[in-house]
Amino acid sequence: MTEDPEQQYRRLRLKKSLEDLRVMKGMGTELVSVLIPPDKKIHDVRQQLSQEAGQAANIKSKSTKKHVQDAIESAIATLNRHPSPGERGIALFVGHVIVGNNKTKLVSVVLDDPPETLQSFRYRCDSVFEISQLEEMLIDRTSYGLFVIDRGEAAYGIATGRRIHCQEELQSNIMGKHRQGGQSAQRFERLIEEAAHNFFKRATEHACSYWLPNIENISGIIVGGPGGTKDFVMKNDYLHHEIKKLVREPYFDVGYSNESGLRELVQRAGGLMDKIDLDAERELVDRFLREVMQANPKATYGEVLVRAALEQGAVETLLLSEGLRMQRVGWVCKSCRSEWSTSQQVPYEPPKCPDCGNNSVKEDASKTLDIVDDLSILASRTASKVSLVSLDSEEGATLANSFGGIAAVLRYPWN
Repeated sequence: MTEDPEQQYRRLRLKKSLEDLRVMKGMGTELVSVLIPPDKKIHDVRQQLSQEAGQAANIKSKSTKKHVQDAIESAIATLNRHPSPGERGIALFVGHVIVGNNKTKLVSVVLDDPPETLQSFRYRCDSVFEISQLEEMLIDRTSYGLFVIDRGEAAYGIATGRRIHCQEELQSNIMGKHRQGGQSAQRFERLIEEAAHNFFKRATEHACSYWLPNIENISGIIVGGPGGTKDFVMKNDYLHHEIKKLVREPYFDVGYSNESGLRELVQRAGGLMDKIDLDAERELVDRFLREVMQANPKATYGEVLVRAALEQGAVETLLLSEGLRMQRVGWVCKSCRSEWSTSQQVPYEPPKCPDCGNNSVKEDASKTLDIVDDLSILASRTASKVSLVSLDSEEGATLANSFGGIAAVLRYPWN
């Protein structure tokens, strides 16, 4: 089953936040992480943080002591705005982060709508933020093993969520046709069949060794190949008995037995892979590519054109790459009080005022949104569908690299 759009947004927001948190470092053990599950009372957490602030007074380093106390006070102030942890819990990350030249900056990151429920309370003061519990939420638990083979080569891997991963490609080096006759012909045939047997055994052992450690998360094994070799291998007990129980039928004919074969296998086996979104994602991007090549296309791309189409209600489906790292930033000029918004790549610098040309410009945080959220709000006003496209497929990479990560399938040809 495909995730609902709101759950996709939660996962994407968490993914972006974790990318930022991973690179943040403190001068010492002065970065505070607080993870609160839904069954933990905010009042109890505030009391514990107050006690931690008192104990921080014993830190010998004056700068570390001040930074830790600042972080804890900021965390308490944030919790004062949240009467409860919510349905899935809340996570706070506060501290003085190194920004270069031995300088630090106090940052505060609040994740109050995680995609899954926080399981345990965690307080930690360290030189990095404690994010392991959140990282586990991004792991796709439902996966399918992929295996393609013929007498010349084999490949195996896994399809998880919207991602295909080829773990290894193997070459057989089995001898081809020969001109030997008589007893030599029989001997060469035996050698060829022995080499084939050893290759089948090696390929299946490698694949099973890869799948077995995570077998509880594998919903099935999908098998394919260009000829009858796949049927021979499946019928002759080359697979580990636990893996063999997961093999799905039918086996699929594909053109290759390498990474390209794995991708073709996923396309052909879409019906067996009921919780993998790769096929639907591929079809949607392919539809956009077909439309954009027409003389009167029902498709457009680029933020300016897509935003205009959204405002006119022409968009049927909005396609947004998960690789977008842009903000729709609100600005205010301190001199002439002009207000406007621009789309900026992260990180960004304040622009000049378009009206008076002054540099005294400040960001209006109340009007600043992630570009995905901003365009999604526009789409909701005209009942346009929104599809978040991953970077893990060829189609997703094409959308991000060739079309800027913002595209739309339209309801009618539009100029």
